[in-house]
Amino acid sequence: MNDWISGSVVITHEVGLHARPSVNLTKLAKGFAAAVEVAGDPAGPWIDAKSIVKVMAMKAKQSSTLHVRAAGADAAAAVAALVALVQRNFEESAAHAASG
Repeated sequence: MNDWISGSVVITHEVGLHARPSVNLTKLAKGFAAAVEVAGDPAGPWIDAKSIVKVMAMKAKQSSTLHVRAAGADAAAAVAALVALVQRNFEESAAHAASG
């Protein structure tokens, strides 16, 4: 039995969970020992957040809710970090502001 820690966040990034945001999400997820999964619906299907191909295949759009769950030693930290990353527009806000 897995004890999942979960959270959810609305995607506000203008292109949703596309190429660069997906890379940022999977890179962050890979930094945790916990199993980390994401879904567009809390009922699933849940996919491995450490797989760039699977995350991009979700095609999560702007204004959709991303559900995050993790199980393992650093599960709570993983969920908090991924939710925070999405809230910060996948770390792309500063880059867009600097170029505009």
